[in-house]
Amino acid sequence: NTIVQIDAQPFAQWYAKRYGIDVKKKVQKKKDEEEHPEEKKSYKVIQNQKARAAGQKLEQTIEDQFMTGRLLACIASRPGQSGRCDGYVLEGEELQFYKKKLEKKKKA
Repeated sequence: NTIVQIDAQPFAQWYAKRYGIDVKKKVQKKKDEEEHPEEKKSYKVIQNQKARAAGQKLEQTIEDQFMTGRLLACIASRPGQSGRCDGYVLEGEELQFYKKKLEKKKKA
């Protein structure tokens, strides 16, 4: 496996569409309201987003990564795959472990 940094924008867009919550909202709230007025959504879509968001809690470490615009991910592809990359976004204890490793590497 390999740990890489990836762009957070596609994940932020998916999260906003799926849960109706903008993860970068804290920083750019006023700027976004001026540029992009609220889009119209059907009642059913709003209800689905509320139901999903009720059980969803984003970790603070992942929120911090969204604010920086980069996410740490693990590539879990096997050798021989060409033109394709499988993997997952790091979270929880695994994220903390690799953040410590990267900080040690930067200091050395």
